[in-house]
Amino acid sequence: MALVGRYNSLAIVKHTGFGLYLDGGADGEILLPNRYIPKDAATEVDDWLNVFLYLDSDDRLIATTQKPKVQVGEFASLKVVEINRTGLFLDWGLPKDLLLPHSEEKRPLQVGDYCVVYVYLDARTRRITATARLDRYLDNTPPRYQVGDEVDLLIVETTDLGYKAIIEGKHWGLIHKNEVFKFLRSGMRERGFIRELRADGRISLSLQPVGGQARDALQALILDKLEEAGGVLEVSDKSAPELISHLFGVSKGNFKKAIGGLFKQGAIRIHQDRIERTVKQP
Repeated sequence: MALVGRYNSLAIVKHTGFGLYLDGGADGEILLPNRYIPKDAATEVDDWLNVFLYLDSDDRLIATTQKPKVQVGEFASLKVVEINRTGLFLDWGLPKDLLLPHSEEKRPLQVGDYCVVYVYLDARTRRITATARLDRYLDNTPPRYQVGDEVDLLIVETTDLGYKAIIEGKHWGLIHKNEVFKFLRSGMRERGFIRELRADGRISLSLQPVGGQARDALQALILDKLEEAGGVLEVSDKSAPELISHLFGVSKGNFKKAIGGLFKQGAIRIHQDRIERTVKQP
C-alpha cells in the first residue's frame, strides 16, 4: 500500500493525455498530472519516480513532484491562510491547503499567524491532518543523547524559563534564558547541543557547544581574532551581549569564562573597552 503524506518511489505503468499513471500497489494506479512530470528524469513505462502522495480536493489519491513543507510524521511551522467552520487551513506548499481542525488548536489563531504543528494521517478518513497538540507525539521513546551531542532543534514557544524546543523531532527540550544570546522565535530551526540530561527526564539545551572542548575552541578563536586585528580587539567583559554574539557567536557568559581563562594563562590583558594580546617574552 502506498504511503499517503510521504514520498514514494513508484513505477510508471502507462501514459495518458493528462499525465502518467503510477503503480500504487493495493491502492491501484495513481495519477501524476502532466504539470508535475519532471523534465530531467526518465519517464518511460517501468521507469521509477520519487513522488509525494496526497488526496486532492475530491479525496482522490494523487501524486506530485512538488515538495511539501512537511510530511506525515513530522513537525513544522506553517502559516494560517484561511479559517472556516471546518477548521484552519495551513500553507504547506501544495495546491490543497492542510487542515488543522478546530479541535486540534492549542490557542486561538488568525489568518497570517504561524503555528508549529504535527502532521498525521487520520485513521478513519485517510486524510492528511495537522494538530497543534504536540505532547502526544513527543517523549514516547527514551532519549539516547549524551551531554555535548549536537542536535537539530525546532523552536516552539517561550516560557517563563526560556524557549521550548523539539529535539530531532522526538523529544521536548528547554533552552534556558541565560543560554540565549541571539534572536529566537517560534518556528525557527536551529543547531543546538545537549547541555544536561536531568534526573526528572527533562533535557536542557544550549545553542553553543558545551564542555571543555567548546571552551578551548572559543579561546583559540579569540586568539585568532586578536592576531588578525594586530593584537587588540575592542570588546571586553563589559561589552554588550549583541556585540559578543556578532563577533564570536556565543553568549556573554561563555565569552567572559573564555577570556578569564586566557587572562589566567597570561595570554591577554583585559581592559574596560578592549582585550589585548600580551607580548611574548623572548
